[in-house]
Amino acid sequence: MQFDAVKFASAAFKRREEDVPVPDLRDWFKGLKEGEKPVWRVRGLTGEELARVNEASARNRNKNAVIDALNSDTSEKVTDAIRELIGTGSSVPDDLARRIELLTMGSVAPECPHQVAVKLAEAFPVEFYELTTKITTLTGLGSEPGKPRRSSGSPASRSPSNSAT
Repeated sequence: MQFDAVKFASAAFKRREEDVPVPDLRDWFKGLKEGEKPVWRVRGLTGEELARVNEASARNRNKNAVIDALNSDTSEKVTDAIRELIGTGSSVPDDLARRIELLTMGSVAPECPHQVAVKLAEAFPVEFYELTTKITTLTGLGSEPGKPRRSSGSPASRSPSNSAT
């Protein structure tokens, strides 16, 4: 059996998306109707995004090393201020740093800035882990083949790019 590289290269793909129920976050979803359940839409990541997520652990260790070095020559108040400035109130486990990055990149609706991901991990750790586990699962499944691109036609008739650029 031979892999058809030409067909693969010309195929259009879209990242997988899925809604994750988050009933405990209902109070923070505006406009829900009676009986409507809150959901957080997440998606699988691209290879480049996954590499950035995996680098989050290294960035986390680097931040902690800088803080520890500064701590040896400064007061505790200054060290705490520096920790807050760079976004870590205390030493953050590498897995948590990685999952925060997963959630910020893999959230579709609502979008999830870094500070919201940190707060969600702190206040609702079960939901945070469910969301990041779903993003990991969708990433592992890969993209779904979409409609094939036309070999000719106007640029408007082509599928939009899903690249991270």
